[in-house]
Amino acid sequence: MRPIEVLRIAWEAIGKNKVRALLTMLGIIIGVAAVIIMIAVSAGTEATISDQITSLGTNLIFVSSSFSRMGPGMESSGGLVYDDATAIADQVSGVKGVVVEQQAAETVKAGNVTLDSIGIVGTSVDFPAVRDMKVKDGRYFTEEEITRKTKVAVLGYDLAQELFGDADPIGESILVSTTRLTVIGVMAERGTVGEVDYDARLYTPLSVVLQKFTRTPFARITGDRVRMIYVQIADSANMDNVILQIQLLLAKRHNVSLDSADFTITTQQDIIDTQESTTAAFRSLLAWVAGVSLIVGGIGIMNIMLVSVTERTREIGVRQSVGATPGDVRWQFLTEALLMSLLGGLIGVVVGVGGAWVFGAASDMRTVVVPSSILLAFSSAAAVGAFFGFYPANRAAQLDPIDALRHE
Repeated sequence: MRPIEVLRIAWEAIGKNKVRALLTMLGIIIGVAAVIIMIAVSAGTEATISDQITSLGTNLIFVSSSFSRMGPGMESSGGLVYDDATAIADQVSGVKGVVVEQQAAETVKAGNVTLDSIGIVGTSVDFPAVRDMKVKDGRYFTEEEITRKTKVAVLGYDLAQELFGDADPIGESILVSTTRLTVIGVMAERGTVGEVDYDARLYTPLSVVLQKFTRTPFARITGDRVRMIYVQIADSANMDNVILQIQLLLAKRHNVSLDSADFTITTQQDIIDTQESTTAAFRSLLAWVAGVSLIVGGIGIMNIMLVSVTERTREIGVRQSVGATPGDVRWQFLTEALLMSLLGGLIGVVVGVGGAWVFGAASDMRTVVVPSSILLAFSSAAAVGAFFGFYPANRAAQLDPIDALRHE
């Protein structure tokens, strides 16, 4: 029997029971749509995380402290100090900017407004450039103000609104714990990146934070401890080379070997790779869960095709009596199963792509339709149709023509 004839007969058979065929395809439709939507949600989450990490700045290296305890009630040993940042900026080639951050949480008061547990960020002059942030009003503090420990502050966008409303905060005084600071600027709106709300923080010279909010009795001996140093490398520099220079410099300064270093160095790509490995495992789990729907849909196809073989036993006998071979009968029923699975797959692709768009538009979660997920879902639908359609088709091919003609 010619392939075009097989397709025509299969299409006519499906058309005779449109509602039943649609209900049979429903499992395939749901399965394909679920695979596309779930992978789109996972890919969107991964893209959001990547964008957030990248938005911290470009070409960043994160140098963080690894502390060890000297004993009960004693100060931690090892780790980074403020002078390490100065040494990196002065002695490592390929460095474009170095930023140190030290944080505290204090009560902030302006006039009659009092806010508790506000993030106080002590940092350096390069902070806006390295962290890709801009000053909306006023200015940022200078290197001289850091050196002189000038008590000035730059407010995050939302913090300025909460403290001063529509009034101009530039030049006003605020009380941070027991320390009075003068507002010299307001940052442009940035929003929340990761779990950090950049608009709700107060930025002040690092020297002020170290002196007023995080001072320890050991600072004169060990230096001013910091937990993180952000290093921005030049576009033309080799990141691996810069990292090696920083490792050797800090190991020498801290008198430790690289194997027992009291600091760790990571890059933005390291963080992105870690997040991607986590989301990839999650995406695989979602795909497998969605794949169960495809299997259920395939079982539905097999069930309906077995019913169809039973209902059309006499038709099979007639076809065999006029010359149809078992192979012709097998291909006829297998083609019907494939057509239903492929049609279901096509509808599922449309529903999945549309559903992913609607889900992304109606919720705060970002969705990214991955082209490979469409191919995966559609090919899986075809494979399911072929696999679950083979048994009913083979059963129809094995019917005895005489018994089939006698069937009522």
